[in-house]
Amino acid sequence: FSSSEVHAAESVAYLNRALVRLQDIWEEIGIPEEQRLQRTNDVHKHIKGLLDLMIAEEEELKKRVLKSIESCRKELSILYSELQMPPFEEEDGCSMLQMEKNCRTHLEVMKEHKKQRMEELKGLVVKDRELCDVMCTTPFCINQDSVPSLTQLESYRAYLDDLTKEKEHRRKEFVSIKKEIIVCMDDLEQQPETSFETDVICEDEEAFCLSNDNIAALKLLLGQLQNRKAENELLCSGYRTKIQELWERLQIPQEDREIFSEHMINTKKRNMEALQAEVQRLEVLKMQSMQSVVEAIRAEIALLWKKCFYSSEQQQAFAPYHDDDFTEELLNLHEAEITTLKKYYEGHKDLFEGVTKWQDNWTLYLELDKKANDPSRFNNRGGNLLKEEKQRTDLQKSLPKLEKSLKAQIDAWEQEHGKDFLVNGQKFLDYVQQQWDQHHNEKEKEKLERQMKKTKQIQEEMLYGTTVRTPSKRRIGGTPTPGKMKKLVSLNTPSGTPLRSQDTQDHTFTFNSIAGSYSEFAVNGVFTSV
Repeated sequence: FSSSEVHAAESVAYLNRALVRLQDIWEEIGIPEEQRLQRTNDVHKHIKGLLDLMIAEEEELKKRVLKSIESCRKELSILYSELQMPPFEEEDGCSMLQMEKNCRTHLEVMKEHKKQRMEELKGLVVKDRELCDVMCTTPFCINQDSVPSLTQLESYRAYLDDLTKEKEHRRKEFVSIKKEIIVCMDDLEQQPETSFETDVICEDEEAFCLSNDNIAALKLLLGQLQNRKAENELLCSGYRTKIQELWERLQIPQEDREIFSEHMINTKKRNMEALQAEVQRLEVLKMQSMQSVVEAIRAEIALLWKKCFYSSEQQQAFAPYHDDDFTEELLNLHEAEITTLKKYYEGHKDLFEGVTKWQDNWTLYLELDKKANDPSRFNNRGGNLLKEEKQRTDLQKSLPKLEKSLKAQIDAWEQEHGKDFLVNGQKFLDYVQQQWDQHHNEKEKEKLERQMKKTKQIQEEMLYGTTVRTPSKRRIGGTPTPGKMKKLVSLNTPSGTPLRSQDTQDHTFTFNSIAGSYSEFAVNGVFTSV
């Protein structure tokens, strides 16, 4: 059941209960049956009158709704015809109230459409008249008293848009031609001669009629003036073009250009001479600046090569680096190279920083290792020996750890990019191993040289005698004094003449060297090392 049916059933039930209650009250009061019947009739008449009145009011409401619907439909029909739109399709199954509301709402929308179209038409007509006054054209053909269709409005708007663009084009063309005419007349030192020339030069730009005839006359006047100054303009045009190119290439500040702006417009003799001098100045400045710019870029390229650990072969591959012909093409090649290097460095920055750290530690390790093998370091009484030795030991331990960490990063990078990560033209671990091998080879070479030097020294001492060394003033604890040391027997005679072999047959000589203990025996003039 609907809500209205439920309310109706409740009303009937309430009416029945009310009548029963009235009967009970009347019975309690003791009202006779005839009066009860009369009272019941009164109740019936009252209720019936009230319901009849309500029914009459609702019937009147229904008539008003139907009348409103009919009125809206008529107005909508007229508006559809004026607006040239298809009729409104009513929804099926709607109640009268909903239908009346829909019709009224749609009517308001249609009225608003009509109002907007008429207002738009009025605005378009005003704009059309203004354009016609400026361009001397015929107004658009349209009935201003009737409601225009959407197609008509669209055509009107498109026409005015095109007319506006044409006006702007003519306006720009007029302003441009006028400026050129003024320049030409000034260069030719000529004053306006005709009324048309006076209108062009002296009249307000907004007041000038932009008709096709006037634009054509402007072009003709300009052509005549340009023909008179063709030779000077051709020469100055070449200078100006060259100057503009050099200004942009050398990035001349705007304020410097503005100082020269007068000569970039006029074509008189003094302007031509100034243009020629400016071209010469800029050419010299270009050569000077180009060399300095290229050299500055080269310095930056060299720094990036070092940061990227480029090998000599990789550096030599960029041949323009050694070219001394400083041209614009050379500058462009350098700029392209430094862009590539910067991109390459940024893409591998973490790896290069790790390699740089290893290289710095390796260089420090080599310096400390070299100091460790330098005998003069014992003359340093500042207490740095232990510090340097500790630092060298720490580096000797940390370098392999750093190499291992870099190896993991480089392996991941190579796997991701599918190519080798090069340091000085070779794989990083190969480069590290080469540095270690080179260091070990140098140490072996130094060790061998020391041994050969000591062997040669011993042989010389055996042949020519030991060299007497003055003992140091500072003695190490436990070292005997020179007086208590066993004297060495010289191989020289008192007269300084070397002993002959027969003089040494029954003598044995022992020599102590710095590098270790060597026993040299001379038996029958033959030396044997044990």
